[in-house]
Amino acid sequence: MSQEGRRTGRDETDDERADRMWVELIQEVRVAQTGVQILFGFLLTVAFQPKYADLVPTDQVIYIVTVVLGACATGALIGPVSLHRLVSGRRVKPQAVRLASRMTLVGLALLLATMTSSLLLILRVATHGYVPWLVVAVVAWYLTCWYILPLWARRAYSRGSGD
Repeated sequence: MSQEGRRTGRDETDDERADRMWVELIQEVRVAQTGVQILFGFLLTVAFQPKYADLVPTDQVIYIVTVVLGACATGALIGPVSLHRLVSGRRVKPQAVRLASRMTLVGLALLLATMTSSLLLILRVATHGYVPWLVVAVVAWYLTCWYILPLWARRAYSRGSGD
């Protein structure tokens, strides 16, 4: 096999690499999909609860924004499955993996926004105000776990493989 069909690092062709990266991506998406679907399903029931009518207008707006963010996150995190179905067999897996990876990153950012606004709403209702420093602390924790540590690890340990 020619050298241009092989990459450094793993001994795999571009197609084998795309196959491996697709499997890894789908496993990652499964975790996020489950969480966002459970959260979104719960959010959909809130408007049908008797106490919803008692929410102040600000809390109702936060709820609506949260539901829309949850719907968008769900769409972005389920998108890779639809993408795969629609392009399967078209010999575009490397491009599909890149696009699905971007959709997943957007979905995770939307999930972060959904969880943040959910926490904001819950704390406003539960405390009849809210504790902004607690929301900020939780968001900082999410950012650390989801972005800062992974990006730090990528920079500190990456050999430039592009994975």
